[in-house]
Amino acid sequence: MSNVPAATRTLLVMRALAGAPGPLTAAGLARDLGLPRSSVYHLLSAMEAEGFVVHYPEDERWGLGLAAFEIGTAYLRQEPLERLARPLLAGLAQRASQTAPCVAHVGVLHGRETLYLALHELATSPVTVVADVGVRLPASLTASGRALLAALPAAQVRALFPSRDAFVDRTGRGPTTPRSLTALLRTESARGWAEEDGFITDGFASVAAAALDRNERPVASIGLTFRSPLFPHGGTLSTHRGSFSTPSTDAEARQVLAELVRTYARELSRRLR
Repeated sequence: MSNVPAATRTLLVMRALAGAPGPLTAAGLARDLGLPRSSVYHLLSAMEAEGFVVHYPEDERWGLGLAAFEIGTAYLRQEPLERLARPLLAGLAQRASQTAPCVAHVGVLHGRETLYLALHELATSPVTVVADVGVRLPASLTASGRALLAALPAAQVRALFPSRDAFVDRTGRGPTTPRSLTALLRTESARGWAEEDGFITDGFASVAAAALDRNERPVASIGLTFRSPLFPHGGTLSTHRGSFSTPSTDAEARQVLAELVRTYARELSRRLR
């Protein structure tokens, strides 16, 4: 492949990193792509300077950088993802309204922030929230952002949040250090959904789950935002339709909403694939 243009080699490297289950060594890339090792090192150095790859010196491996991620999400922010997600958001909002008034939304990672691409709110049960289409919020504080972070390789999360300086504090709640974020992501990854309560705005909470592409990489999150607590006067819901049993406590209601976002995130994953 000595006569292959440099641009083509660069794209081959990016495609190999995108399809790998985790960061790769330069020697492994050279071997798999049939390129001289010296050429691969030169390509990786140039791509690192532009933010398209990240070097993990402790592991002697390379992974995709933020610039590559932003290009991918820029495509998904356009019509394909929104068109796939909008009917799902409408269905999710309708089903969630049987438990509590909610706003359904889809978000993507944009660096250390969550970018909200679309939302759906029933006119019969409006909820005033901070998030709106085009709004960016700290990914470490939002359920939508952490659902995606929890599905990323740990090394990529460390690259995004290397120190306390990378964190934002809005209400005095939520992770503010790499260690606290890692612990929270570990819990949320194990249960399959993320949650925040008052991390962004007092009196509002959210649950979210990640939709994955064919390589099991997180593409977008499906989430619900609602007032907290769900039952401010200690009461319970008197009616409920659908396949879920009537929730009688705030914790039970949140579990119902969490299972809903997981269901719709799985459907978005299926459509993306």
